[in-house]
Amino acid sequence: MQVILHAGAHCTDDGKLLKSLFKNREAFQKRGIALPKPRHYRQLLSATVKALSKRAAGPDSRMAFLDAILDMDATDVDRVIMHSENFFCVPKLGFHKGRIYPQAGSRLGYMTHLFAEDEVELFLSIRNPATHLPAMYASTPHTQFVEFLDGADPRDIYWSDLITSIRQEAPNVPITVWSNEDTPLIWSELMREIAGLAANEHILGGHDLLAEIMSAEGMSRFQSYRESHPDMTEVQTRRVITAFLDKFAIDDMVEEEVDLPGWTEPLVDQLTEQYEEDIFEISRIPGVTYLSP
Repeated sequence: MQVILHAGAHCTDDGKLLKSLFKNREAFQKRGIALPKPRHYRQLLSATVKALSKRAAGPDSRMAFLDAILDMDATDVDRVIMHSENFFCVPKLGFHKGRIYPQAGSRLGYMTHLFAEDEVELFLSIRNPATHLPAMYASTPHTQFVEFLDGADPRDIYWSDLITSIRQEAPNVPITVWSNEDTPLIWSELMREIAGLAANEHILGGHDLLAEIMSAEGMSRFQSYRESHPDMTEVQTRRVITAFLDKFAIDDMVEEEVDLPGWTEPLVDQLTEQYEEDIFEISRIPGVTYLSP
């Protein structure tokens, strides 16, 4: 069995990807792809991983977990998809001594112990720290930004450090990473990758995110263009999406403002430049697939 975990990160797609996948739930089940309801597994998964940090998994732990979360026979399942942006930790505990999600690798490692006979894969969205850190901070009860970062300098926080630590503690887990900023262009590809479908295979909800950030007129014209060009490849579709967004994007939905005391334009520019360099480093880490437009 393939066990797929989409672990966020926080303040990226905010569960929208899961909602799009759920539009295909019935069709997925017929193909042995299970998409259990989050309420059936999120707390259980966290509690199970915590327990595994103290004692080894019992011989019946895996099947007991699957029986608890699935509404179909586990023997009919080839791939199970779970989404939990709090799997690594909740936002207020996101940083410790300058590291983001410091328990990510160990928690994923314990999860592989539970699914020792299965193939565990991690899917993770990253985001420019210049907008990600303020967004995460806003979702916590912290009243001081320096307290939220546990004293870390934002310029010292790199996603590649997180990915590297996960690879070290869970070396057999393939990781698929993408930038949140690219999601409108690769939404349908993300859905297919998570579901294990072939490229260009029909899927519902492949343009859900695009519909949120493009005007109604733009979406109508985009859909008409697609219908008149049914043989477009994924790459060609992305180029068309880019062209339509240039003309019909809703400004308030695509522009991100940074509003933190002391955050200057030069700092935002530096963080953005470091982020772009960090993406290149991530793409070179063994065992990591970086999805780009």
